[in-house]
Amino acid sequence: MRYAIEDGVLHLAFLHDLDISSRAPAALQVEALLFTHRPRHVRIQLSTPDPSPASLSVLTRARRLCEGLCIPLTVVGPAAPRLPHTTATDGVAG
Repeated sequence: MRYAIEDGVLHLAFLHDLDISSRAPAALQVEALLFTHRPRHVRIQLSTPDPSPASLSVLTRARRLCEGLCIPLTVVGPAAPRLPHTTATDGVAG
């Protein structure tokens, strides 16, 4: 899991979909970050559009913690892949 604090927002990114063995450590890390930094907002980015049950479990736990601390939570899907740069004349016969 990668995280950053920016302007009071805790940005968390799951680098990969979680499994049973990585679920508990990830949940504990989220909890520790919330209590350590006390952000005003939390944003979680998932690594896949179809998260595993373990990832959903950590997300559910994060939601409950945020609700208990009155911290808004936003969840977003994976980042869109970057497309190669093209120019206005690519593919145009001229």
